[in-house]
Amino acid sequence: MCNQTVGLVAAELERHGIVTVALQLLRSVAEKVRPPRALCLPFPHGYPLDTPGDAERQRAVLRAALGLAQAPGPGPRLMEFRGGV
Repeated sequence: MCNQTVGLVAAELERHGIVTVALQLLRSVAEKVRPPRALCLPFPHGYPLDTPGDAERQRAVLRAALGLAQAPGPGPRLMEFRGGV
């Protein structure tokens, strides 16, 4: 899905009280669209959780996203994924 669309949909969901975290592959788009919460990932397009079959890395991405979802206060919040496994 388009990085810009994800950010815009996330903002609308948040206006209705639904917490979101956008997994963004393009930080520059996230900076312009400013979704409420975005986890900026260094992976290639089509692989937001990194390499297929790498369960540990995928869990690390999901843990980072859930941690960002629990961050208090209003956004926008952009966080770089630093996560090792």
